[in-house]
Amino acid sequence: MKDTETFEQIHWPDGAQCAVMLSFDVDGDTIWKNGASQIEGGSRFLRGSSVGNYGPNCAVRRILTLLEALDVPATFFVPAKVMEDHPALFKEIDRRGFEIGHHGYHHERYVDLTPEEQRAIIEKSQKIFLEVIGKEAKGYRTPSGDWSRETAGILYDMGFSYSSSMRGDDRPYRTVIDGKTTDFIEMAPKWDLDDFVQFGYNLYPAEPSGQDRIAGIEQVFANFRQEFDGYYREGLCFVIQCHPQMIGSPGRLRMYERLVAYMKSKGNVWFATGSEIADWWRENY
Repeated sequence: MKDTETFEQIHWPDGAQCAVMLSFDVDGDTIWKNGASQIEGGSRFLRGSSVGNYGPNCAVRRILTLLEALDVPATFFVPAKVMEDHPALFKEIDRRGFEIGHHGYHHERYVDLTPEEQRAIIEKSQKIFLEVIGKEAKGYRTPSGDWSRETAGILYDMGFSYSSSMRGDDRPYRTVIDGKTTDFIEMAPKWDLDDFVQFGYNLYPAEPSGQDRIAGIEQVFANFRQEFDGYYREGLCFVIQCHPQMIGSPGRLRMYERLVAYMKSKGNVWFATGSEIADWWRENY
C-alpha cells in the first residue's frame, strides 16, 4: 500500500490525466414514497411516485442508449426493491455490461438503523441481486446521504469492495475502520456534482423544503463542466452522481451528452466503473 499526500499527482492507467466515474441512482418511487409516509394520508398522493417511476419506466433505457453511443462505462446504484419491481430492466443493464451497485432496499436512511437492521437489509438486497442478475453487488452508495458509524465496517465484513457515499476527498481513498486502514475504497461524489440538488422538485411532499429550485440547464452544464476542468487540471477522480428521473428528460440528457463528449474530447481521460477504479486504486495505492 502506498500512502498518498494531498496534491500528489496520481498516475492513472495508460497515462490518463484524470479518472471519471459516471454514476446513476435509479431510485424509482422510493424517495417520494418515503417522503409521503411522513404525511397523514400520504399513500394517496401518487404524483410524486410517478416522478420517481419516470426513471425505470422511461429514462433509464434512454440513458443506456446514450452511454452505448458515447462508448463509456457507468455504474447504476439501485434500491433492491426497485430491482425487484423492474427485473427485466436490470437484467438489461447487466447484459449491456454496466455495473449495478447496492443502494439500500427501499432507500432507507442507514444512519437511523441499528447494525443488525443494516445487515438484514443488505442480506435481503444481495439475495435479490443474485436472483435477478446472478451476482451480488460489490459497490455501495448510501441512500439519503448518510450512514452510521458502523456501516463501513458492516459493508467491508460482508464483502463489498467500495463505497461512493462520502464527501471527504477528490481522489479515491482507503477507509479507516475501527482505527485501521483497510482495502475498502471510497470514491466520493459531491453535492455540486449531483443533479438532484439542481433539478429535484415536487409540490407535495415538498422537495426541496420551501421550494424554489429547478436550475437552468445551461447553468448546470457550466457548473459541471467547470468542475470537470478543475478535476482534470489537478489529475483527480471526477464522480458525477445523477438520477434518471432528473437527468433523463430529453432536454437535460442532451446537456449530459454534451458534458460527456466534452470530457472525452480531452483524449486522456480514464472512464471506468466504480469497481474498476476501486480495484485499480487498491493495487496501486
